[in-house]
Amino acid sequence: MTARAPVYRHKAWWHVCAALLLAALACIGPRAMAASWHDEVPNAQMIGQGDMRWLGFNLYTAQLWSAEPQVDTRKPFALVLNYHRRISREQLVDASIKEMQRIGDISVDDQRLARWRGYMMQAFRDVGDGDQLIGVYLPGTGGRFYQRDALLATIDDAEFARAFFDIWLSPQAREPDLRRQLLGGAS
Repeated sequence: MTARAPVYRHKAWWHVCAALLLAALACIGPRAMAASWHDEVPNAQMIGQGDMRWLGFNLYTAQLWSAEPQVDTRKPFALVLNYHRRISREQLVDASIKEMQRIGDISVDDQRLARWRGYMMQAFRDVGDGDQLIGVYLPGTGGRFYQRDALLATIDDAEFARAFFDIWLSPQAREPDLRRQLLGGAS
């Protein structure tokens, strides 16, 4: 009779663990369990798209997706980058850091830049022709990064997210024509 008692306690333990896991998943909410970037921006439609060129080479085609007819930074949106050339993760990170510093809407010290560099090293991959990286802006929270529909990273830093997406959407964006195209012709 005493040999059976641990078995029942063992089964009870698994029921408690399962109940705790379900409760934790319920608390996390649907955003944390999103299977693709489309789940982050329900009913998304493409607002605009344009090509990023450098020295005549087409580096990538950018698309801006939102559930709203115009981007509203109080609501989630997605920036889809379809690459046409090989670019290393390090090159993507370095170029992003330089642009975030250049635009400079947020005070960025060395410690913050190092943290942001770490975020991007986690979120980005080497890319080549046909690869797709997607950034989803989550207002007041941060962002999520996907390679096609595979989640690469969740970054819970609202200032980072704002600075990152400003590379394309800020009035100080390096490529004003691309910005205008992404915003559907709006300024």
